[in-house]
Amino acid sequence: MPSLIVSSGKQEGLFLPLGKKTSVIGRDEALPLQVEDEKVSRRHVQIRFEPADSRYRAQDMKSTNGTLYNGRQVTTEVVLSEGDEIQIGDTRLLFTMEDPKDRPNALEVLKKVGERRRSTLMKP
Repeated sequence: MPSLIVSSGKQEGLFLPLGKKTSVIGRDEALPLQVEDEKVSRRHVQIRFEPADSRYRAQDMKSTNGTLYNGRQVTTEVVLSEGDEIQIGDTRLLFTMEDPKDRPNALEVLKKVGERRRSTLMKP
């Protein structure tokens, strides 16, 4: 099941299985993934499953500090793919199609993604 994993920030290793529903992420205590980051709005970003094409989409919810998607400012809804990164405040979230069962497993997923991103170029 697709998930978001906190890849950096105070809650590194926490994860949110997404399911086929709409999830809102932010500082609000009532949200499924409450982010403990003072730069994050109460309702910061929305992740939505689109049944028509079976894809997940992210959209900033008019947050104060904005949302970054793979390093670029989110101005419209974006389609998520394996390994995409969403940054809200100082917290980074990794989108994965893997289903971590617990925090150690989520950290292992992060490690594998980090290895895939490592440059294959070597300096002489």
